[in-house]
This record gives sequence, C-alpha cells and structure tokens, in this order.
Amino acid sequence: MKRLFAEWEKQEALLFVLPHENTDWNKYLDEILYSYREFISAVSKFQNCFVLCANLKKAEAILDGIDNVAFFEVPTNDTWIRDFGAIDVKSDNEIISYDFTFNAWGGKFDASLDNLVNKTLYNNKKLQGELLNIPLILEGGSIDSNGEEVMLTTKKCLLEKHRNPHLTFPQIDTKLKELFGLKKIVWLENGYLKGDDTDSHVDTLARFIKPDTIAYTTCKDEKDEHYLELKKMEEELKNTGFNLLPLPLPKPIFYDKHRLPATYANFVFVNGALIVPTYNDKNDDRVLNSLQNALSNHKIVGVDARVFIREHGSLHCATMNRYYGNRAK
Repeated sequence: MKRLFAEWEKQEALLFVLPHENTDWNKYLDEILYSYREFISAVSKFQNCFVLCANLKKAEAILDGIDNVAFFEVPTNDTWIRDFGAIDVKSDNEIISYDFTFNAWGGKFDASLDNLVNKTLYNNKKLQGELLNIPLILEGGSIDSNGEEVMLTTKKCLLEKHRNPHLTFPQIDTKLKELFGLKKIVWLENGYLKGDDTDSHVDTLARFIKPDTIAYTTCKDEKDEHYLELKKMEEELKNTGFNLLPLPLPKPIFYDKHRLPATYANFVFVNGALIVPTYNDKNDDRVLNSLQNALSNHKIVGVDARVFIREHGSLHCATMNRYYGNRAK
C-alpha cells in the first residue's frame, strides 16, 4: 500500500541547493546567497536543513552560525531541488524515495548534473534509504497531495509534449495513481503565471493546506493578463468539493523589463510552521494573516522572495521535503 505524503507531515529535514558561481545566479550571487541564508535560518528554527553545495568550505562560511544544518558536497546545474529531488512515498510501514527523470522542464535548460543528484546522494550513502528509479519525467513542483489519496496537478505541465510524449493522458493518470496510491487526481486545465518556465507547475497556483482545503492564486484586476486564466482556474476549483482559500497576486514585479512569477502559493511547510514568500507588497500581511487564521497550529513566517523570483522560482521551488519514519533498506 503506497501513499504520497502531505507536505505538513513530520519531516526529517528540508533539502536545499546553495547557489554557486556556475549557475545562472552568478550575476547576483551575493544577493541570492544572502536570501538563502535568511531562508535557511528561518527554517532551521523548526527542523533540520540538508544543504547541497558545490564547495563545502564556502557553504560553511556562508551559513556560519546557523544551527541544524548539515552539508553535502555534490555538483548541480541549478538550485530548484523541488523539481529534481527524490520524492518520498510511504510504502506499507516504510518510506521509499522515487527518482524520476528530470529534463529541466521539457528540455529548456541543461540538467545533466541535476538529474544525477539523487543517485549520487544515495549511492554514496549521504542519504540513507531505498531509491527507486522511475522511468517517467516528473517534477516535484508539478504535483501536490492532501495525504489522503488525492493529488492536485495541471494538464498544461504533465501533458506538455516534451515531458512524456509516448504516454497518453489516461496512461499518465493511471501511472500516477499506481505510483502514489491515489484514488483521485484533480487535473486543472487553467492557470498560469507570466515568467514561469515550468509550464504551470501547480505549486505556483494551488496547494493543499489541509486534507479538505486548497489555497490558490487569484487575481481581481481585470486588466491584468492573469485575470482570465486564474478566474477559470478558480471556477474549476469551486467544483472540486474542497474548501478554498484565495491568495491574491502581489503587484507585478519586473526585472530586466520582464515580469516575474511572484506568487504566495509557493509556500513551504516545515515542522510546526509555514514559511511564506513575501514581496514587500501591500498583500503580504493580508496573506500571512489569512494563512494564520486557517492554520492555527502552525506559526506563519514570511521570508522575502524578491531575489528568488529573478530566476523564476520561489521558496517551495528551492526546497524538497524529506519525511520522518522508517527508511526501507
């Protein structure tokens, strides 16, 4: 019996990849490393942080003084470990980890190093447990679980022609249900953010915050290019039977004249808290308060994500959950 974890379940650690000079972050490396330090510091107050890095001594210096941090030296192309990190699944009374193929969102970028990260960590015993190779292209940011056999995803991403062109929609649906022990998949047909390289990952659009509740990105400005798509997505969500919590878009943010995919839905659950991206926006406090009211047992913590989104991702994209429990050998 398999089950995909909900992200609020107890975690052993949260994984990060620290930016380095051979990534696209190089042009503003000091700024993003400062942002990562602030982010990791916030998470470390609640649980362990496993930090993958290109250079151990540099990483230790950058995060000096922060507790609950362990380092793993491993080469990477980029930092968005949500999409190439191993995905934990409960299998009977043990945890196993799935290693899907990562092709950088349909072959948009080089992913040769990122696609080897999980094998390197497990083969070198840096991470313990059983890693299963799954011959399917899938990114962690493209799926979301309520922990009770329901998955939320988008057709724009999972059915995109450069992911798994040899599989039909029914075949992908069946495969996901088998792998993750699902009774139902909510397939969203609408929703996107300008500047998103992922073909509409669900973790920028709609997320479970409880087994019966979905928080989702909404836009009330009819002049905004997102209005119609997000309105259609909202109508889809209203027909799912789940409770809904709207999260307004922050004001448009631009860098080098390009609009960036800023969203509050890219939050991260940790043990006892929810880490929420903020954007120095009037909606920041409104969103934090709204999530606090919905999640009274969690501490809601805002972390500035304005540098993260320069490379078209945010806090959830920059992390991967590793869950607590017995690991299969």
